[in-house]
Amino acid sequence: MSENQEPKRAARERLAQQRELDRARERRRRTLIVATAVVGVLALAAVVGLIAANAGKDDPDTEAGPAVTPSGATGKDGLALQVGADDAPSTLTIWEDFRCPVCAQFENAFRDTITDLAQSGQIKVEYHLATIIDGNLGGSGSLRAANAAACAQDVGKFAPYHDVLYRNQPAETDDAFGRNSKLIELARGVDGLDTPAFRSCVEDGTHDSWVRKSGKAFSEGGFQGTPTALLNGESVFPKKGDEQISVANLKKWVADANKGKKPGTVGASPSGS
Repeated sequence: MSENQEPKRAARERLAQQRELDRARERRRRTLIVATAVVGVLALAAVVGLIAANAGKDDPDTEAGPAVTPSGATGKDGLALQVGADDAPSTLTIWEDFRCPVCAQFENAFRDTITDLAQSGQIKVEYHLATIIDGNLGGSGSLRAANAAACAQDVGKFAPYHDVLYRNQPAETDDAFGRNSKLIELARGVDGLDTPAFRSCVEDGTHDSWVRKSGKAFSEGGFQGTPTALLNGESVFPKKGDEQISVANLKKWVADANKGKKPGTVGASPSGS
């Protein structure tokens, strides 16, 4: 080999090594960054909390009686609370815990987008309620809030009450939602919800066993944590494939899934207050 060829080969090798380092750095960056509609809404620490959430600490088997399914609940075992048209071409499945701070961040970032997609018949949303924070930190706020949300579902007020709960979510370590009085107080923010029937449902824990049944389904579902968001069964949070979730990407993913399909019109209902 000539003297001129040896430095050229070394230079090519260094360039190849640098390119590989750059590719590895980019892979790490894409894994760590959570892109959302509002820059910085979902912080890295929150995502780490999402991935590390230990759903196994919850004990959903301690049911106090037969599960009373909320009115209009759908899906397997009646565990989904649906918002949107029955015949929408795509389904967004969301597993949430009302005490989960990342769930609130997700809702606050994507609420308007999900509402628009549901109201325009592009998707139906199937909400499933989990109680992992009660298991991780103690308390009963996840269970109590989920029962209250199911009580709201009984009178067709789940979507706006769901939004009120997330807009007024206490700190993760504050079990304020464990007090039925707090949940009833927040119901006053939803027109027509604060009634004797709703109060009785909340205070009696009418849907507690149903919530525990939903919590058991979450524990057995192999999910990493809350929120879990699936578009037609494929995970889209915190990313879909190599693309991070954002308002623009969520709209694009739904549009791609719905190509050639008509929007839904049957049983349409609003997804927010």
